[in-house]
Amino acid sequence: MANTAQARKRVLQNEKHRLHNASMRSRLRTYVKKVLKAVHDGNQDEARVALRTAESVIDKSAGKGVVHRNAASRTKSRLSARVKAMGNIAAH
Repeated sequence: MANTAQARKRVLQNEKHRLHNASMRSRLRTYVKKVLKAVHDGNQDEARVALRTAESVIDKSAGKGVVHRNAASRTKSRLSARVKAMGNIAAH
């Protein structure tokens, strides 16, 4: 257990940050799932709107260090590729 006042405070701060980051990661996953659900359902308009919102949440999470910036970019890239592929299928 922490012996100094500073160490005790850090323990409390770390727990508070851990819970906040977990909440932000959960929020991120929720928005990603909304895009994937829209793609799965074949609703292209809904998928585009969900993608725009998800990209914003992903960028904010990366900016705050909740997820690594490369992981954020990879996620955005994969989601946008799926939404874009819907347009190609609909055009044929």
